[in-house]
Amino acid sequence: MMGFKSMLRGMVWLMALSVFDANAQAVKPEKKELDIAVAAFAHTTMPLLIAHEAGYFNKYGISVNISAVSAAVAVQGLISRKIDIYQGGSAAMMATLAGADIIYVAAGVDKSSLILFGQKGVTTFESLRGKTVATTSPGAFGEIAMRGTARKYGMEIPKDIKLMFHGTPAQAHSTFTTGNSDAMINTPPQADMAKQGGFPVIIDYYKEGLKIIGPGTAVTREFTQKNPNTVKAFLMGLLEGVRRAIDDEAYASKLESKYSKITDAKILTDNYQQGLRVWNKDMTVDPAAIRTVLEDTPDGKGKGVDPKRFYDNSFIQAVNRDHGSKLFPGEVK
Repeated sequence: MMGFKSMLRGMVWLMALSVFDANAQAVKPEKKELDIAVAAFAHTTMPLLIAHEAGYFNKYGISVNISAVSAAVAVQGLISRKIDIYQGGSAAMMATLAGADIIYVAAGVDKSSLILFGQKGVTTFESLRGKTVATTSPGAFGEIAMRGTARKYGMEIPKDIKLMFHGTPAQAHSTFTTGNSDAMINTPPQADMAKQGGFPVIIDYYKEGLKIIGPGTAVTREFTQKNPNTVKAFLMGLLEGVRRAIDDEAYASKLESKYSKITDAKILTDNYQQGLRVWNKDMTVDPAAIRTVLEDTPDGKGKGVDPKRFYDNSFIQAVNRDHGSKLFPGEVK
């Protein structure tokens, strides 16, 4: 029997459909085909995949092509206009610090899912001194988190701990599980695989309360100026993806399995539960999540830089007023 909360959500959804249809007719995107890049297919990309597969983007007049590429490739794609939107993390800020003009217009996730694992017998951060840690791209979340934690323990990267960089989370996981690094910092599903493998958790950054954008909707400022309605249409579709992800675990997990090729039911369930913890319903950018990155940039150039340089909340705030508040009544304004 359907639970009361599910019935209530369904009633709210039906009442809102007429409003959403009116919004769809009112939005006239300037660009109707978008190339979207993600760093990897995981729990953080479930709402995006749902919005694509369920036709929510189409409803607002846009179609999307989604590809998984390294953070560096995604950022270069934004700069060269080969990619329209990067649903990613700190690499966008690194590029802006280096002279690009990339901003976040929304933050689908701003709570970290990173987990630091050690090989069996390596159970404390202090024991990583003089050892290697597998992570993803330079300047990405793994490096930022490791630098911040090392500082707390009176250590430095790379003086005391060597980071081994990889293009994808899967590559970092492979290095670690084959015994070619002493530790790994990664996100689900690779983190869930490491748990199943019995590797000890050194730090769970979600439990530590680390705020960091990942993924956020990153675009060039020029793109927002030329395509303001396109940005809004994308965010409207993405918000509907968040709503469906929360309400429909079976569909969300089915799509994650399709894209990530994961078939293990327990890993898919764990990933979904992690998604419920971190999906951001209003998607506004929290300056604190940006400041976390700026304080621990590899070259130190982010220290003291104003976080406002890296985001524009005007688009998501407008969408939330007319759209998000109907999808999440009482939670989003």
